[in-house]
Amino acid sequence: MALRNHSTSTEFILLGLSADPKVQALLFVLFLGIYLLTVMGNLAMLLVISADFHLHTPMYFFLSNLCFLDLCFSSVTVPKMLENLLSKRKIISIEGCLTQAFFVFDVGGTEIFLLSAMAYDRYAAICHPLLYSRMMSNQLCVRLVWASWSLGFLDAVINIPLAMNLNFCEAHTIPHYSCELPSLFPLSCSDVSTNLTVLLCSTLLHGFGTFFLIFFSYARIVSTILSISSSLGRSKAFSTCSSHLTAVSFFYGSAFLRHLIPTSGSPLELIFSIQYGVITPLVNPLIYSLKNKEVKAALRRTLGKCLQWHR
Repeated sequence: MALRNHSTSTEFILLGLSADPKVQALLFVLFLGIYLLTVMGNLAMLLVISADFHLHTPMYFFLSNLCFLDLCFSSVTVPKMLENLLSKRKIISIEGCLTQAFFVFDVGGTEIFLLSAMAYDRYAAICHPLLYSRMMSNQLCVRLVWASWSLGFLDAVINIPLAMNLNFCEAHTIPHYSCELPSLFPLSCSDVSTNLTVLLCSTLLHGFGTFFLIFFSYARIVSTILSISSSLGRSKAFSTCSSHLTAVSFFYGSAFLRHLIPTSGSPLELIFSIQYGVITPLVNPLIYSLKNKEVKAALRRTLGKCLQWHR
């Protein structure tokens, strides 16, 4: 109720990716295909991990949670983008916009924490292989996942309720395809200094805190790999963390660059947003399946079982 009483506008206009109807039709087909492939790819990974007991290990427990997060992350923004690509009135209510921003914060923040937990798992596997089962117990894995979800939710709870007290002016056009918190501040008639300070502090603590955890883990991993005498041993050790390192580079790189660029709706800003919000959930299952012999073997076993069952 407070939101309605303090707002001079009740809805926003999402400009999206293009104003040309022909280009919008092409983008709709493209992003619908990407979204369907994202859903199928992540659901397939979840199915294979749950069905194959060979993958019931800490690394794949984390990976199954990552696949679920990617499903959620893509589903927060892409369906609304597809709707607006077909609609002449590309509007979203203030409540809907803040809800979308909340879940972008929640799911995106959870994914960042989960990637740091996965880095610790790779550190334990490579640097302390004899102690791995003790260091990565089932209880610890569950606690790390719960902690990731809790901290992501806390980050959203800290930032989004503050935005609910802002007054939004008549100029209510968002030069973006989704509602992200930095895009809302220029539309406010209120003083946003507190919001910006809280956002900056939470981003520094959240983003750079997890980044340093990942950096420390990989610094130890690289040191351990370089100390291995045989080239075959170094290659095997590196292959166990290459998929995770690729996933981290995709997500962290594009997310940090997106939030370092001033909010203006520039093509570069939109490209980085699409990369971490749309493309990364699509490619993560490919990264972990194409570069991982265990997953490829599990896929063959699962497909074999399915074929036998149909016969």
